[in-house]
Amino acid sequence: MSVWIKTVFGMLAAILLLPAIAGAEGRIYVKDGVALGGTDPVAYFEVGEPVQGSANHTHEWRGAQWHFASAEHRDMFAGNPEVYAPQYGGWCAWAAAENYAAATIPEAWNIVDGKLYLNASLRVKSRWERDIEGYIRAADANWPNIF
Repeated sequence: MSVWIKTVFGMLAAILLLPAIAGAEGRIYVKDGVALGGTDPVAYFEVGEPVQGSANHTHEWRGAQWHFASAEHRDMFAGNPEVYAPQYGGWCAWAAAENYAAATIPEAWNIVDGKLYLNASLRVKSRWERDIEGYIRAADANWPNIF
């Protein structure tokens, strides 16, 4: 393949990926246009487990729509979103420690020092739990440059 064709394909790929890259700037993990795929972030703290939110109780924050199981949870989040929002925008904490972004599932979670961390799978969560403090340090260092 000629250099010219490679250059054109490279430019085309960059143009097509630009919206995805620009969307990553908010760093919030969204699924179907909704943060955390609609899981209520407050429920992890208040109920102790993931709970699916409702489109009847929403709040917009950092360019993403968040769903909540109740108006009370929505109002709690709206009053102080940094307290309830997951670390790394809801992306996988272990992956962030490994210097990349990965989607998460609601069931793979931990609250550490009052902060919510999510992981890509229960297997990854188990791996992350082997050295939570070390992985948090690595993820905190890597996160600003992952996207």
